[in-house]
Amino acid sequence: MSPQTAGVLQLLALIGALALAYRPLGDYMARVYSSERHYRPEKWIYKAIGANPTAEMRWPAYLRGVLAFSAVSVLFLYLLQRLQGSLPGSLGFSSIDPDQAFNTAASFVANTNWQSYYGEQAMGHVVQTGGLAVQNFVSAAVGMAVAVALVRGFARSRTGELGNFWADLVRGTVRILIPLSVIGAIILVACGALQNFSGIHEVGQFMGGSQQWNGGAVASQEVIKELGTNGGGVFNANSAHPFENPTPFSNLFEIFLILVIPFALTRTFGRMVGSIKQGYAILGTMVTIWLGFTALMMWTEFHHGGPAFDLAGGAMEGKETRFGIGGSSIFAVATTLTSTGAVNSFHSSFTGFGGGITMLGMQLGEIAPGGVGSGLYGMLIMAIIAVFIAGLMVGRTPEYLGKKIGTRQIKFAACYILITPALVLAFTAAAMALPTPGNSMTNSGAHGFSEILYAYTSGANNNGSAFAGLNADTQWFNSTIGIAMLLGRFLPMVFVLALAGSLAEQKPVPETTGTLRTEKPLFTGLLVGTILIITGLTYFPALALGPLAEGLAS
Repeated sequence: MSPQTAGVLQLLALIGALALAYRPLGDYMARVYSSERHYRPEKWIYKAIGANPTAEMRWPAYLRGVLAFSAVSVLFLYLLQRLQGSLPGSLGFSSIDPDQAFNTAASFVANTNWQSYYGEQAMGHVVQTGGLAVQNFVSAAVGMAVAVALVRGFARSRTGELGNFWADLVRGTVRILIPLSVIGAIILVACGALQNFSGIHEVGQFMGGSQQWNGGAVASQEVIKELGTNGGGVFNANSAHPFENPTPFSNLFEIFLILVIPFALTRTFGRMVGSIKQGYAILGTMVTIWLGFTALMMWTEFHHGGPAFDLAGGAMEGKETRFGIGGSSIFAVATTLTSTGAVNSFHSSFTGFGGGITMLGMQLGEIAPGGVGSGLYGMLIMAIIAVFIAGLMVGRTPEYLGKKIGTRQIKFAACYILITPALVLAFTAAAMALPTPGNSMTNSGAHGFSEILYAYTSGANNNGSAFAGLNADTQWFNSTIGIAMLLGRFLPMVFVLALAGSLAEQKPVPETTGTLRTEKPLFTGLLVGTILIITGLTYFPALALGPLAEGLAS
């Protein structure tokens, strides 16, 4: 079997698995967020934190809950790292430096999981399991809660109430993420992933010196790393490490975990707004972009550009032979079109155009299918923009799901789509203009520029993957990327929740013959075009200086 055929078969198997999970998981999540029942463990949590889960919140109160919880999480995780040297189970590792502790705390709370350190050489069991793994759950649940609040904004009328943040947070964690993670961790352990709390031990001699490994609760952290579109691994090699991703089957299973909730949330959306077809329209947009990027990536990496490529069967540099080009390409697209950031290969070693595809996937806003929760609300923002553009074409006040898209709504949507590019381009420009940050680049020219552009693209879009080659463990990069991650995560949420509140206050607009049918394939095509055009106009000059210049020169 040729490598190309193997890659296509893996993609078809993945599509089949996602299709089987789509309906039951999407319907289940709709029931979770629509239920009025509170389970006993959930009641214990509400009592412990002093929350009333039945109290409805308007968008400012909902936002205050998001920001307060996230601020406390950043502080807790920062202190946990700073005190690591004094904690049991630290494996002898010292406390984390202040700038790196801030960067890591911001990263995991923002669902970015950018790591400027060697996981197996810096973090002990307490920080890994009691700090980082916990944030993998709750940061994902925060994203899902904000997405559900926006969906309620479309579904409700003549009220500014969007539900209860604390109830949404707890339900997303207890009823969705934890049960799925338990099942997934068992599967990964069966595949050969580690799951223990052993210390550091010598495993043999390597090039005249001893080779040492430490254990850890790898499988349980790996599953939520992918399922919650987090991305931070126990080991520096991330999902290229055999302890995290042992076999081709585990590789395909991890890709499935990355994609299953973001895709299934479109079904949840359709259920909650009372129109399954609207969910299919959003799903169709996501699938079109995802398949297009995957096909383009596989073609680029399989393309034979010289004798070395001919012998290897494609661009194998930086890729695991266990997974090959097909498994690596599918993983790379999945992790950069979502906010996961996990890697099973070096994106820096991809072809010039291949590296550009991973970067462009993040620059789309990670909405195809995007992160857990953030992908859905990002796509709905783009749908509002597409409806507005269609309204301008025909001279009609735009409507979406029975809600008028007026000046106020379009301002919120415009602010949302402008924040992240502004962060990426401003920080990249500053890093290139100042003398010190440039010293962290391993390469010069177009590839060196791509290293820095990728770093800020990854941070501000809450992805977390790295292009490799850039020494990001400096005070400049730890601080600026940390700021970019926090602003890139929580500023957009402000406008999402404000938009949700403004939509919930409206009364439904009756459908007429002039209403744009947003459940039709025509609208899906318009939405795809809107996404690509907005991204292209925003990032094309920067891409032309980096991956496009490198690809054309190779």
